[in-house]
Amino acid sequence: MLDVLNKINSFLWGTPSLVLLFGTGLFLTIMLKGLQFKKLFYAFKLAFTKEPKSESSASEGDISNFKTLMTALSATIGNGNIAGVATALTIGGPGAIFWMWIVGLLGMATKYAEALLAMKYRVKNKNGEYSGGPMYYVEKGLGSKWKWLAVAFAFFGAFAALGIGNSVQSNTIADVMTTSFSINNWVTGIVLAVLTALIIFGGIQRISTVASFFVPIMAFLYIGGSLLIIGLNYDMIIPAFKLIFHYACNPVAAAGGFAGIVISEAIRSGVSRGIFSNEAGLGTAALIAGNAKTDHPVKQALVAMTGTFIVTIIVCTMTGLVLIITGFWDPTGGAISGVQHAANLDGGALTSAAFGHALGVAGEYIVSFSVIFFGFSTIVGWYMYGEKCFEYLTGYRYVASYRLIYVAATGMGAVANLELVWAFADMSNALMMIPNLIALLLLYKVIVKETNHYFNEYLPGQMQSYSNRKAS
Repeated sequence: MLDVLNKINSFLWGTPSLVLLFGTGLFLTIMLKGLQFKKLFYAFKLAFTKEPKSESSASEGDISNFKTLMTALSATIGNGNIAGVATALTIGGPGAIFWMWIVGLLGMATKYAEALLAMKYRVKNKNGEYSGGPMYYVEKGLGSKWKWLAVAFAFFGAFAALGIGNSVQSNTIADVMTTSFSINNWVTGIVLAVLTALIIFGGIQRISTVASFFVPIMAFLYIGGSLLIIGLNYDMIIPAFKLIFHYACNPVAAAGGFAGIVISEAIRSGVSRGIFSNEAGLGTAALIAGNAKTDHPVKQALVAMTGTFIVTIIVCTMTGLVLIITGFWDPTGGAISGVQHAANLDGGALTSAAFGHALGVAGEYIVSFSVIFFGFSTIVGWYMYGEKCFEYLTGYRYVASYRLIYVAATGMGAVANLELVWAFADMSNALMMIPNLIALLLLYKVIVKETNHYFNEYLPGQMQSYSNRKAS
């Protein structure tokens, strides 16, 4: 089974998919005139400041911009940033971090476009909540002849939620719980399944409230621990960056039992794990962006864009630097004394060992608790993605059935084979990505038009009501 999935992934993550991914991000960056760089500070201001009452009263939606961002981050800041980065480094070497950055920077434009279209084409479901996402902007933006593409995305999205957002997370949590606390995987699986059920059966309001509480605390804990290690080893920062840039375009030489790493592996692992960590291009941001309470689609699109920056440029870089500085990216141990045992570790356990090497038991606990909370928040946040896709395919009345399936997948993922789970996640990512990127390219004129309207007319006050414009 693993061999079959690896062959499928080699094809799905081959040159055509990489060209589509990079090409879409680059094309949107050019069409939007580098908006993700020029408007980044403004985007953060929108995300973390409260809207004036006059604007808030004109807003339509279910949850605030901040809660929307926190829910998206809860699904995005997960074990892809801890275990995924570790896996990328052991497979692709330090150069994989460079390709993660490229994916992240270009992906900011992609995620902006996804969220904008989700807001523009969102609909209200029978429960009175908004629903948005690639399936809606494909069907409403491109027309009924493209509905097959919308159905394809929804099918793969509902399926992917059980893997990338669920089983991968519970598997990584269980792995760290066994390593750090000697708790059996099946026990972890049962506890996670019960807690997941308690939250997701409360709907989007409960999910967004939990995310808004836990995400800032989790990010502070993990980034704080990473910065402490980097600060204690400040003399290794420049050499670490040199390794990243050098191995981005050069193979890693074989040494001892280490087989070495070719450039193509650095690119493939950096891109695939980069997508896993920030989800730019997958269309997932659009699935929650449609619920945002805002008075213009561009506002939520800018807020969504900040999530990619936070996840990739900040959190993933922290993990990568810690692994490189401590030498744990190298299975042979490199020149760092006492890390030869890293060859027997993988994923989150490897990152935990690196933190432990630098900070002792406290370091291991930082990663252990980060993996637990990051992973669990991702399970909860990704449920919303799966539900929206499933709802599109079957209607709202069958959502309860999907919740039961999702809870069961949480428990089963904890005892699944790690390599098999990761391979499944990579496949799911690609199958969501391809339909979504095609839709973004076909709808680029709408994206540019809405962006120009916001900055040229709406923001300067030349047009006060977006809803009136939309109605007309």
